[in-house]
Amino acid sequence: MPEFPYARLRRFPDVEAPNLQAWDATDELLVDAAQVLITARGIDGSAIAVIGDGYGALTLPLVAGGLDGVRVHQDLATGRRALARNAVDLGVAGFAAHELDAALLRDARLVLLQLPKGLAELEEIADAVARWAAPNVTLLAGGRVKHMTLAQNDVLARFFAHVQPQRAERKSRLILAADPQSVPSDAPFPVSTTHPEFGLTLCAHGGAFAGDRIDIGTRVLLDVMRERVSELTALAGREEFAAVDLGCGTGALAAALALAVPSARVVATDRSAAAVQSARATMAANGVADRVTVTLDDAGSEIPDGSVDLVLLNPPFHLGASVHEGAGRRLIDAAARMLRPGGEVWTVFNSHLDHRRALSAAVGETEQLTRTPKFTVTRSVRR
Repeated sequence: MPEFPYARLRRFPDVEAPNLQAWDATDELLVDAAQVLITARGIDGSAIAVIGDGYGALTLPLVAGGLDGVRVHQDLATGRRALARNAVDLGVAGFAAHELDAALLRDARLVLLQLPKGLAELEEIADAVARWAAPNVTLLAGGRVKHMTLAQNDVLARFFAHVQPQRAERKSRLILAADPQSVPSDAPFPVSTTHPEFGLTLCAHGGAFAGDRIDIGTRVLLDVMRERVSELTALAGREEFAAVDLGCGTGALAAALALAVPSARVVATDRSAAAVQSARATMAANGVADRVTVTLDDAGSEIPDGSVDLVLLNPPFHLGASVHEGAGRRLIDAAARMLRPGGEVWTVFNSHLDHRRALSAAVGETEQLTRTPKFTVTRSVRR
């Protein structure tokens, strides 16, 4: 195959910065190893599945080399959009997007995987490959050595009879897994837990942040919502009231609002497909699926400007394995864009972050509602 121009790949519409690039050495090692297996075993594009491709650095080199029909699953909406844009920019076609399901993996003989951060997500992926791929499938997984653990090998060994870590190269390592084991008839995800202190049941797929737990930042905001439910009810009394749980994760905030204010109609949106699937299961488990619409979107881009009365926001401060405030700032700007004049955004964030200043600048007057040793909750009113 001809040399692929990795340097032309972009992360857009995801955050772009000098310390963030659209590919790494793991992508290149996976593609090189895949080409060897493809040639040796006569594997065609329709028998290849790619999982966890950030911005196209796994999929596009394969299809640019003449492999047609490659199937790809990306968790993030931003990654999906970046892959599509990079394909157009490079004039490359020959792949199809899928969710993490049987259609992605049916009859697949080779699966390429950028190892996820969480073991639960790896477990769900490994189960899916063992469950739906061809019996002679080879899973070729890779990651940066500094982020890899022996526990990842243990997870893979539960689903494959042969797991062989390879020698590290360029600070990355590949793992080859083969001979899938039989799996139970019921898939292991989503999992669920009831949290009686909040009257909520949370459901989670493997890739959802915090799983079926309520993370400590969300707990602080839920406490504030419970203490100020009369204010939320008054907001919901506005004509054509609309609320958004922006970056909803497993949907705790949206479900809590729908339960506390039965008249509320809520949109819960996240850029993670695992989060969206989890949130939909959470709404069903709490009996509010008819009042909460869950969407896969990047920073609420499909929500019209000036159409929302209330935004609930627990912004992230990581981009993948990098600490970066860019994702949180994008959500703050998105909240400002979608709010009507007089609309409110209730935000919880790590107290060391300068989000209050960002909220004041982007949204309007911002007051502190509570502060714990780690977290601050604010209310900002759209000017």
